[in-house]
Amino acid sequence: MSEATSNNSAQTSSPLWATLTATFFGIGHLKPGPGTWGSAATVILWAALSHQVPFQARTPAAIALAVFITLVGIPAATQISRAYGKKDPQFVVIDEVAGQLIALIAAPLTWKTFLAGFILFRVFDILKPPPVRQLERLPEGVGIVLDDVAAGLYALLVMQLLLHSGLLS
Repeated sequence: MSEATSNNSAQTSSPLWATLTATFFGIGHLKPGPGTWGSAATVILWAALSHQVPFQARTPAAIALAVFITLVGIPAATQISRAYGKKDPQFVVIDEVAGQLIALIAAPLTWKTFLAGFILFRVFDILKPPPVRQLERLPEGVGIVLDDVAAGLYALLVMQLLLHSGLLS
């Protein structure tokens, strides 16, 4: 069976909601570096949406959205992982969406913080310091998503340290 035939049969065996969610509405199919595309799309969307949220509600909104994306992303990533028979398919980017959004929690809405949050998250997602790499070993969607959640938490911590130290303003 060719790879194209295998992919077509996997797409038909996975629910549409899981495919759309896991790929963040197809962004996961962009090349090269689908994870970077997923992170970039998240930064752009949060930059646009967050300006519509009242200042006092931005941090709770970002937290709630990150939790929601994580909780929906885990079963979606599980469905796609099973359908394609892969531990962590590259085109599944909902994990980057969750992690990237976490990195931007409580960050001022400036180009500097958006860029810093993007870079910090991508660095931690790629380097995977402990326990990020260990979380990848968890089964199915839990492992796919939670390692990026942890990378997002590392990025959030560094972002807040940079903001509170005055190095990023």
